[in-house]
Amino acid sequence: MLELSDTLTYITSGCLKLLPPEELQRLDLQLNDYSSVPIKKVIYMSDKDTPYDTNSQQESGITRFNLFTGYQTLKQREQSFEVNETLSVHCGFYSDSGGFTISNEDKSYLQTCKTVVSTCAFGGGDNLYQPIGMSNTSLQKVCYVAFWDEITLATQEQRGRIINKDRFIGKWRVVIVKNLPFNDQRLNGKIPKMLAHRLFPNARYSIWVDSKSQFRRDPLGVFEALLWRSKSVLAISEHGARSSVYDEAKAVVEKNKATPEEVEVQITQYHRDGLPADKRIDGKKALNEASVIVREHTPVTNLFMCLWFNEVVRFTSRDQLSFPYVLWRLKVLRNINMFPVCTRRDLVNSMGHISKAKPLG
Repeated sequence: MLELSDTLTYITSGCLKLLPPEELQRLDLQLNDYSSVPIKKVIYMSDKDTPYDTNSQQESGITRFNLFTGYQTLKQREQSFEVNETLSVHCGFYSDSGGFTISNEDKSYLQTCKTVVSTCAFGGGDNLYQPIGMSNTSLQKVCYVAFWDEITLATQEQRGRIINKDRFIGKWRVVIVKNLPFNDQRLNGKIPKMLAHRLFPNARYSIWVDSKSQFRRDPLGVFEALLWRSKSVLAISEHGARSSVYDEAKAVVEKNKATPEEVEVQITQYHRDGLPADKRIDGKKALNEASVIVREHTPVTNLFMCLWFNEVVRFTSRDQLSFPYVLWRLKVLRNINMFPVCTRRDLVNSMGHISKAKPLG
């Protein structure tokens, strides 16, 4: 394994400093010790330990929780933020009949992945852009996985993009998902985006890339640059336009990205819980832009992503609104790299959305 030190020479591309190609070829995964972290284990609730409560939806004001997510009550929501050595939380995949169904062959493949770059396109909205800039070492060690639904599969076949017999298109291993659990395709997209630790149970590191982007850097080099060098467990881009969640809420309504009513419910709850209007949390910009997420799969980051996912299910699908809240509530997650917007631009080529995803139902 390459020993990293301050004496290494880095190649600067815009805001991103990467190791030179000869060092990237020698790079291996860095395994850190988290014995001092207060959260040791996260247990995901199932239908066996949390029976369905017919009153839970009315009690909690729930509109979108279902057999996939489990029916989280407000009391359970509060308990999920309490720091203990072992925590039980809702985190999707609540029931075998809840949806997001993939084949056993695909499940077996996902279990082999130790390091992952993933994306998804549901509803036929976007094309699949091939990653570039990888070293031979990363090509051997990293899984590139794209999650599609059957609508996207049909749309891509019409455009001449055919999955080969090994289920690949170029570098991407394509996993077809059936029985998506939500009518809202944006919400379906949060499953691979936020729950990589559930889809790739043996992975130690992952990079999420939105479908509108082409990933153009070496994954192991990105882990070194954004996680290992700064001793971070999660790296995500700062928001380019705003800093306050309350300002973002107004912008979401003004741009018709969510209804005023659903945004009001979320912001009222955050006011009630005491979320400050501060534009920084622990010195970091409060608001993020989550088209690229780089993280190590630790109990704390896995818990963070579960809590974040539960917030976008309970309230709006605009994940920028819930990220600052979860970061503020989960006091034990502090080693986050909130990198500048220019670094995100160095990580991906932004291709834009091809067309609007088709809703289900």
